[in-house]
Amino acid sequence: MSATDPTMADIAAAVQVGRDGRRAESREQLDALWERLGPDGDPLCRVTLAHFLADLQDDPREELAWDERALEAVGDLTDRRAGQEHAGVQARGFLPSLHLNLADVHRRLGNPAAAREHLAAAEAKAPDLPSGDYADLIRSGLEHVRAALDAGSTERLATAP
Repeated sequence: MSATDPTMADIAAAVQVGRDGRRAESREQLDALWERLGPDGDPLCRVTLAHFLADLQDDPREELAWDERALEAVGDLTDRRAGQEHAGVQARGFLPSLHLNLADVHRRLGNPAAAREHLAAAEAKAPDLPSGDYADLIRSGLEHVRAALDAGSTERLATAP
């Protein structure tokens, strides 16, 4: 994650805390950043914060709420702003991952219809992904969520999307 914006730098630092195994501390830092940012703050920061906060939740219902906040925020994100932090990225490039996460959490909550709806949206938006490792990761996640959904599984995947 690039960090040219001070808030994005703070987000990156808090995310790293979580990646270092200190999930609760990371969640607290990101929650504080969310409060500081507010509901009308920079859309890129809101998308990024909500996306990472979703991954840090222990309760899938809380994860769903954060995933929904991320999807809502991306509607306010412009290509110009997205490109300021991630060269060549357009706002729609966030949609496959956001819909993938929503598909997975709905699957785990036992709501296969909503899971399939978001999975279809993620697959429809997958061509918007730039080629590379990130796109491969999302496409792999789509396959894993689809397989788990087809199997009727509500268990957390070994590798979360």
